[in-house]
Amino acid sequence: MTHPPLQFIVDPLHLYSIFHLNLAYSSIEEEQRPEVIEKCYWPLLKLARRYNLPFGIEIPAYTLESIASIDPAWIGELRRLTTDGPCEFIGSGYSQLIGPIVPAEVNAANLRIGNAVYKELLGFVPGLAYINEQAYSSGILQHYCDAGYHAIVMEWENPYRCHREWNPEWRYHPQVACDEHGNNIPLIWNMSIPFQKLQRYAHGEMELSEFIEYIVTHHHAPMRFFSLYGNDIEVFNFRPGRYHTEADLEYDEWGRVNDLYAALKKDPRFTFISPGRLLEGLSSQNAGNMLHLESPEEPIPVKKQGKYNISRWAVTGRNDLYVNTACHQIYSHYIQSDCQDDDTWRELCYLWSSDFRTHITEKRWQKYIERLTRALEVIGYERVSGQRSGEHSCDMYGQSKPGRIHKTDRHLLIEAGDIRLKLNLKRGLAIEALWNTSQSDKPLICTLPHGYFEDIRFGADFYSGHMVIDAPGQPKITDLVPTTPRIEESEAAIRIEGNISTPVGEIEKAVTISKYDGTIELEYTFGDVRIPKGSFRLGYITLNPTIFDAETLYYSCCNGGYEPKTFYINKKEIDHGDPVSFLVSASQGIGMTNGMVTIGDAEESIILDVDMTCSAPIGLVSHHCVDDQYFFRIGFSLGEMDETIRHECRLEGWSPKFRMRIRTG
Repeated sequence: MTHPPLQFIVDPLHLYSIFHLNLAYSSIEEEQRPEVIEKCYWPLLKLARRYNLPFGIEIPAYTLESIASIDPAWIGELRRLTTDGPCEFIGSGYSQLIGPIVPAEVNAANLRIGNAVYKELLGFVPGLAYINEQAYSSGILQHYCDAGYHAIVMEWENPYRCHREWNPEWRYHPQVACDEHGNNIPLIWNMSIPFQKLQRYAHGEMELSEFIEYIVTHHHAPMRFFSLYGNDIEVFNFRPGRYHTEADLEYDEWGRVNDLYAALKKDPRFTFISPGRLLEGLSSQNAGNMLHLESPEEPIPVKKQGKYNISRWAVTGRNDLYVNTACHQIYSHYIQSDCQDDDTWRELCYLWSSDFRTHITEKRWQKYIERLTRALEVIGYERVSGQRSGEHSCDMYGQSKPGRIHKTDRHLLIEAGDIRLKLNLKRGLAIEALWNTSQSDKPLICTLPHGYFEDIRFGADFYSGHMVIDAPGQPKITDLVPTTPRIEESEAAIRIEGNISTPVGEIEKAVTISKYDGTIELEYTFGDVRIPKGSFRLGYITLNPTIFDAETLYYSCCNGGYEPKTFYINKKEIDHGDPVSFLVSASQGIGMTNGMVTIGDAEESIILDVDMTCSAPIGLVSHHCVDDQYFFRIGFSLGEMDETIRHECRLEGWSPKFRMRIRTG
């Protein structure tokens, strides 16, 4: 008896697409915006209309305002497609700012003001939000919940890289993102590999059949949802001019995109769905899992390959350090003055936009700096000092404790109450040891000397409280040189100062110990120092591994949220400052958007409080298991290297100044 061939019944693969529109794109001049609307934005709407495609269309409110002022007809068609048509509008806030490196109040204002603009121009407030640049932290979840969003879109590949315990099948289904404070929100995945492949296809680097064959490889199980696209559309039939290596415009790229969607529309193996429809499957198998997308190794996951890490918008660019510091100064003033004016907050959201921090053109950069300077002048800040007169470096409350100073040829030992601090005079006032004698007779912070670890990979001196500038092809520049201290003592504090000559200029370094509460302040003033292209890190704190318990070791900070996120180390290998390549000098970082980081274990803790209005760094955490012990250190970066760096554009009359307080708890 002959049997017919077996038939495998498989549901069609449900495809969804999200197109990101951004007229503030860093390398697009303002006068090019009408061309972008004509060549990139209209073809998208025409494609959706022609084939009745349920596209997700995501637009920051600033871009929506800009389009409305240039081409109101486009806004009208968008409104029709997203109300009476097949498309779904997706929100992202007023500007495309990077939430994990922006203070909580600014994140909240960005979403609130964005929703007001959406309501005004479109007549509704979107329910689905796209995480800007797919730069995520658990701290920003509350803002989306508070703003009324019922789901977010975030990339799969990078969170999964650090969460291999996840079932790979989860990438095809909606999940739930959650934090440690009880906030959670449904999650729709974006996937970088498919959207990069679609871009390659559109640019003529892949054939249509080749791309469809790739999509088919994801079509194995019933009822899968697949993210076909989730990125920029300014790369189709237009070249933003970011890179010299951009593909030449050789094809009608929107024509190729049309051909793709037409072919997929006719293919019974596929069907199209709007992104928001995925949420109907939250209760199905492999969906609805409560996930923490962040991890100690990658506290701020970002889209695509490693070069797109958080340092990109924090401490690279033409002068990210300056513009972020200036924005922190403006923000600090708004908080202190209890500013309630949304127009004022709108300007700060604009100034904090990511687009001024990467491939910004010279013309737009100069216009931006003029606007930023005006905002600083309004609040009374002078960009040279970064500090208002009358501010004190020490809190004077409680009872002043007597101070004692003991100096040798190599060390300076200072005592104030329970705090003992030993500085190395042969190594630029580096912290040899810091004790809180009320807690332990062993130092909490220390220098681990050469030979402390038997593993030759760690055969070096690991200092605390020092600086390292590392430029490609050049010797390291440090402040670890003999220093003659100047000692000043008052009722409030003991202050030790030293001038350090380096190949890039003279640095002023000061260490101050409060006699009131034992707080230690580390301060660097760089004056006319010219920083070469490379990494610029300082304020290192090395833990004494004999004090802190490896089982409960953690670091904690705010990355764009109101409440800190605690990352338990759990003996993981962590190195945020590890280079991605010769071109990209860091791979991760923490935003510490209120300036504070806590490190410690179940019994002891150290609180580091960085003045973000002096310089706004990112934190870099390192942890390695070595010789049945561990090595844990945190440092702070004022500058890293990637393809956006433009150190020659540093502003005349401004140089970074670093100030950090150290408190033991």
